[in-house]
Amino acid sequence: MPLIIPRELPAFAELSKENVFVMHRERARNQDIRPLRILILNLMPTKIVTETQLARLLANSPLQVQLTFLQTATHSTTHTPPEHMKAFYKTFDEVRDQRFDGLIITGAPVEDMDYEQVDYWDELCTIMEYSKENVFSTIHLCWGALAGLYYHFGVRKVHLPEKMFGVFPHRLTRPSNPLVRGFDEVFYAPHSRWAGLNRADIDACPALRVLAESEVAGPMLLSTESGRQIFVIGHPEYDKYTLDAEYRRDVAAGRQIRVPVNYYPDDDPTREPIFRWRAHGYLLYSNWLNYYVYQNTPYDLDRLEALEQ
Repeated sequence: MPLIIPRELPAFAELSKENVFVMHRERARNQDIRPLRILILNLMPTKIVTETQLARLLANSPLQVQLTFLQTATHSTTHTPPEHMKAFYKTFDEVRDQRFDGLIITGAPVEDMDYEQVDYWDELCTIMEYSKENVFSTIHLCWGALAGLYYHFGVRKVHLPEKMFGVFPHRLTRPSNPLVRGFDEVFYAPHSRWAGLNRADIDACPALRVLAESEVAGPMLLSTESGRQIFVIGHPEYDKYTLDAEYRRDVAAGRQIRVPVNYYPDDDPTREPIFRWRAHGYLLYSNWLNYYVYQNTPYDLDRLEALEQ
């Protein structure tokens, strides 16, 4: 089934070239199927890149999905043309009276700041509070996940002595959870962040379930029992060359940065990076759409199986 996005959105042409099934809204109106309505709060500075990455993953599903892009009114982007923002983005005031099947809150490059210092923090809190009653399930990504854990459960972030940068193996800890159905026992995911979590703080919060974690990168995938709130401490949506672009940007700017680990063969940045997380990125979003947005599955199968024994 197709992903419904405006024909003029840059992602439309890019995904069409990749043979991804996208449909413009005029054609979708002639069909008798109600699409799943997904709201994306895009906090990343490179908004067009992030739009395309998320649209690509959400299109890999038998479900029809319609995207609405959201921006903060309290912070103006300087990396995306204002014409693009005006054409494709709404503010919260324009959607606050609507309900959505799913919400994605992206990361943002503000990890070195206290949450309350971020100029759109109050607005983000309002949106996260809104999601409790008006959205079936919300995925929080990277800094968005750290912010969501802090807002909903008081779990504080931990500043790292160096950047968690590279592609790390993760092991499933609750393999029967619908969100990770079909995952390998060990899978890879990219990380690019200066902050993390204290596992003891997570364990002290009975509402949270750790679904996957890494010995090096720590907890990566967390969820509430109902799946209404999902937290992804990483970037499974990243393209093959996203970490490469970030690395070369920092090198060109003279920043102290290590080569992203497990990314280039032999950690050699002159060689072609290995794209080893794509399949699980697709699977994560397909499972989310199917079990927590479309079917709204309100249980963890590990717990269900235990009750049946």
